[in-house]
Amino acid sequence: MDNDLLTLLRSVDTPTVCNAIEVAQGKRGFDAFTRGTVLCSAPEAPPAVGYARTAKIAARTPSRDDPAVIRERRMAYYEHMASGSQPRIAVIEDLDFPDAVGAYWGEINATVHQGLGLAGALTNGVMRDLGDVPKDFPIIAGSIGPSHAFVRVEAVATTVSVFGLTVSPGDLIHADRHGAVVIPPEIIPELADSIRKLQATEQIILTPARKPGFDIHEFKIAWQAFEKSRT
Repeated sequence: MDNDLLTLLRSVDTPTVCNAIEVAQGKRGFDAFTRGTVLCSAPEAPPAVGYARTAKIAARTPSRDDPAVIRERRMAYYEHMASGSQPRIAVIEDLDFPDAVGAYWGEINATVHQGLGLAGALTNGVMRDLGDVPKDFPIIAGSIGPSHAFVRVEAVATTVSVFGLTVSPGDLIHADRHGAVVIPPEIIPELADSIRKLQATEQIILTPARKPGFDIHEFKIAWQAFEKSRT
């Protein structure tokens, strides 16, 4: 992904990316996006865009694994997070969902991940320390809670499921306060043009709708032009 596309993706929200994917594909029906309501640690921050680094965690009950195994898996996790193409985003499946209790994401872990070069995190799990996590490291999570409970890494560099979205290591993710989407690799070369085309098309209806005197007559004219531009 070139810098121009990355800059463009960071300037638009996730719904725009979903719509632009359909523009690129020439049809509706794209479904590689999250379901349900998410929470965001920094709702006003730019979206998190990056190639997925994945893992699974759990926290409700103590692990039965040997402590040495847990430590080894934890270090393998951070090595995985620190590797791969830039930009990167952490995508973490909490195996306790929908009853997740352990806040894996807080001030320390978010700061460490940002220091390792990640742009943000997507998880169906818990976050905390909302006044202290980096404001330019958006965490899109399933809930907020005060404790880490028995949280630990259970699997690294594996396919995960977060809010109904299946993510594999290396998938290109766009995520913000609306949720997240996996961008199909085959449309990446035309994605920038699709976003710009979408933005121009939307102005056909938005510009007159924002002008004084807009009425049903003006709407019908604008909508006819809007529909024509989309076919």
